[in-house]
Amino acid sequence: MKLISHRGNVNGPQKELENTPEQISRVLDQGYDCEIDLWLTDNKLWLGHDAAEYLINRDFLEHPGLWIHAKNLPALAWLTTTDFNYFWHQQDDFVITSHHYIWAYPGQPLTARSVAVMPEWNYRHDETRQLECFAVCSDFVAEFEN
Repeated sequence: MKLISHRGNVNGPQKELENTPEQISRVLDQGYDCEIDLWLTDNKLWLGHDAAEYLINRDFLEHPGLWIHAKNLPALAWLTTTDFNYFWHQQDDFVITSHHYIWAYPGQPLTARSVAVMPEWNYRHDETRQLECFAVCSDFVAEFEN
């Protein structure tokens, strides 16, 4: 099962580190994939959950293992011109990523091509380890190792 760090979190939410380029690079170096939030504002690329906070360049997005959540329409439109792994969602039950995976809202049924998002919201820890899915995206990905 692939392990995807939610915004760079590994052992629980750390708001001050979420979506920072340094934290994302650390998580990728540890061998995890990482879900990031991308904005395109004034023709510049930014990371941040609720707003464009951390300026990045296109090269940063070339890192393998990124799952890019487009946070505004300009970011989504720009991403369609790339080969990056991206998606858009609000509170949809399911969305399809550009690399043909099913991004499943917490608590939704899963398939072998699904990413179980924030499973800790709906399952006990021992149940989460038994999920049949392609990947887990969580603030607690370190707990899924082994």
